[in-house]
Amino acid sequence: DARQGILPQTRRHSMIASLLGIRHIVLAVNKIDLVEFDRAVFEQIAGEYRAFARELGFETIQPIPLSARYGDNVIARSQRMGWYRGPALLEHLETVETEADTAGRPFRFPVQYVSRPDLDFRGFAGTVAAGRIGVGDPVTVAKSGKQSRVKRIVTQGGDLAEAVAGQAVTLVLDDEVEVSRGNMLVVPEARPHVADQFAATLVWFDEKPLLPGRSYILRTETDEVSATVSHLKYRRNINNFSEEAAKALEMNEVGVCNFALQAPIAFDTFAENRVTGAFILIDRLTNATVGAGMIQHPLRRAANIHWQALDVTRDARAQMKHQKPAVLWFTGLSGSGKSTVANLLEKKLHAAGRHTYILDGDNVRHGLNRDLGFTDADRVENIRRVAETAKLMADAGLIVLVSFISPFRAERRMARELMREGEFVEIFIDTPFEECARRDPKGLYAKVLKGEIKNFTGVDSPYETPNKADIHLPTAGHAPEELAEEIEAWLGERGYC
Repeated sequence: DARQGILPQTRRHSMIASLLGIRHIVLAVNKIDLVEFDRAVFEQIAGEYRAFARELGFETIQPIPLSARYGDNVIARSQRMGWYRGPALLEHLETVETEADTAGRPFRFPVQYVSRPDLDFRGFAGTVAAGRIGVGDPVTVAKSGKQSRVKRIVTQGGDLAEAVAGQAVTLVLDDEVEVSRGNMLVVPEARPHVADQFAATLVWFDEKPLLPGRSYILRTETDEVSATVSHLKYRRNINNFSEEAAKALEMNEVGVCNFALQAPIAFDTFAENRVTGAFILIDRLTNATVGAGMIQHPLRRAANIHWQALDVTRDARAQMKHQKPAVLWFTGLSGSGKSTVANLLEKKLHAAGRHTYILDGDNVRHGLNRDLGFTDADRVENIRRVAETAKLMADAGLIVLVSFISPFRAERRMARELMREGEFVEIFIDTPFEECARRDPKGLYAKVLKGEIKNFTGVDSPYETPNKADIHLPTAGHAPEELAEEIEAWLGERGYC
């Protein structure tokens, strides 16, 4: 807008365009009619933008004064701005070279679908993301490293001798190598990265902030895997491009993060290939797209760490203890009675000869999590660490009782997904806020109501009640002993103890 000049939105969109690899920019200075077609206004905005964008790496910047309402400099050169000697918008757009040389890059074929219409045909369908491939050419399966050759290149219009970047085809290989959706067929001499950790630039879309440690769905061109931000390295300042320390990314902010994935994926860096180096993040609960990322490089430590095969297994440890390992996850407001019920239940299980351990919220914050506060980001990391610890204890064959407020559904779901099927038991100790405040066993509610404590769950920090807990225990009218007995009976009926 010629009346307002360079806005934060202009800076943000320019930075995102640069990150996306866009190299040609049109600075469309619109509503020039509302400033009387003033040349000085236009040149001041153009000069400010060029100075601002100097570090963004654009190859060309073409400022054009426009009046979209009246068509000035949109399709044809305006007669009302004799001082402007540059092209009209459409005229300029028709001359910009936009095609990237994807055909000249190493062959990449993300597999979208395995086609098996009958016993005699097995093809891999997808779109060539880069390079070219011909019948008889060797290919490698990115994740497994197995090699084969292209036997046929099938399309709806008939077989091809060669396919290039941008073409949708089905590749038939010489032999029965294992390839599934999400994998990639590549040229043997220039294979992509395969890793479960990488660094990436992330643009955040959602109203709720990005929180390191929270589990999201990461989706590439054809692959999908659970992922967390293991470390938010810094946030980009849109005004001067400086790197700023941050614990979260707010809506429309851009940051650089380390990602940890549940399983390895095949990828290139975004600079090498925009298709195989890009991803989106999806919220696990709402299924909304909350971020878009551009991979910078794999984290080499991911290639140096391997699972060690151990002779004594989880099942062997559980058999020795004559019990079924479980993680009993108690959730509820502060003062709801979680710790009291968990403590009573552990006494009963211990008396019955069961091997147990309690992870209590306050106790863990004195040691393992003593460096964490009570912001949303710290609460997410608090639960992530506890869930990983509980998983190790369950692997040791124990029945683990976890007593934490754990206010967010996403983190409770993350904890559940870390465990084996049936190993995680969510227990909702359902006590109304008013009753918790009346009990106030630690004197916290009194301080909260006086404004002495911030980020308190249920007051100025949300508590998301379970949608469908495995065990839902309303506490009104029930003694803690009754609730512990009810849980013990539930566990006994299902063979946990």
